[in-house]
Amino acid sequence: MGEHLSEKENYLRTITGDMPEYVPTYRMVEWMCVPSALVPPANEGGGYTNLFGVEYVREITANNGPMPKPGVFILDDIRKWRDVIKRPPILDEIDWEKMAKKDLDARDPNLPKVGGGNVSGYFQTLMSFMGFTEGLVACVEEPEEVKELLNFLLEMNLETGKKYLQHYKPDVYFSAEDIAHERAPFVSEEVFLDIFEPVWRAGIAPFKEAGLPAQHHDCGKFEAFVPYIVDMGFNSWDPAQHCNDLLGIKEKYGRRLTICTGVQGNGFCSWPETTEEQIRAEVRRVMDMFAPGGAYCFMGNILGPLGDEETAKRNSWMQDEYEKNKFNYYN
Repeated sequence: MGEHLSEKENYLRTITGDMPEYVPTYRMVEWMCVPSALVPPANEGGGYTNLFGVEYVREITANNGPMPKPGVFILDDIRKWRDVIKRPPILDEIDWEKMAKKDLDARDPNLPKVGGGNVSGYFQTLMSFMGFTEGLVACVEEPEEVKELLNFLLEMNLETGKKYLQHYKPDVYFSAEDIAHERAPFVSEEVFLDIFEPVWRAGIAPFKEAGLPAQHHDCGKFEAFVPYIVDMGFNSWDPAQHCNDLLGIKEKYGRRLTICTGVQGNGFCSWPETTEEQIRAEVRRVMDMFAPGGAYCFMGNILGPLGDEETAKRNSWMQDEYEKNKFNYYN
């Protein structure tokens, strides 16, 4: 048997609309290529304070991921955002050529470079500034102020994004916007189109002009907004959770939109009583459902505390079953 496409080549082939050689994987965290100067140093607890002064802590209910510290928000009135939200001074101090060389020299060249050089997102950043209650109220009561703030963030993202394109030469543009929960988006379609869609579209534009494929991250029941990201030029969506009509989306868009999904971490695979064979059977079920026809990447993750031996064991079963079956679907 000859050599197979690398993990990187197989992923890139898939999200650009071609058939893969085998079921690709998508590893968001490992593949992220982030300018080091935009990554704040961690504190003793593993949290950090970001470039705008928002304090983040590790949250066990979010798989030990960083979350804004509960109840601590830096903006309580959207009309005062200009007094609180400032351009991070680091942006004027970065030597992009030197930073990129150092970052890329330390990186495995066999991994795809997935990123956008962003200093922030939009929906999530607004909520990190204000909290969900005040942030969502602001979208309804003061939409023009919200748009002014988001365009302030957009200008910085366009600035850093163009430098990122020049110096890092990414393989894939990436944006992350968790604008939905398990049952519905956090905002109406009307609010989305008025406030958030324009900055998403403007943010992706330089990367599409450069000919890059694009990956969008959005947890939850995001399906109502899928037509818009496809129209913007996004080629792939993760983690495409099963609360969405994924088969319907796959049928509608075919190879225009790659669906990255796997076993659901909030499902029975995380339960202590779930057996190894049940987890392996779930991996096969998901692959059998989505792999035919291409436009699919297996994205595995079983949630649990970082460093937890039980979670690591379950993840190893899942990954092993994927490896055993990834060549079963394409000639």
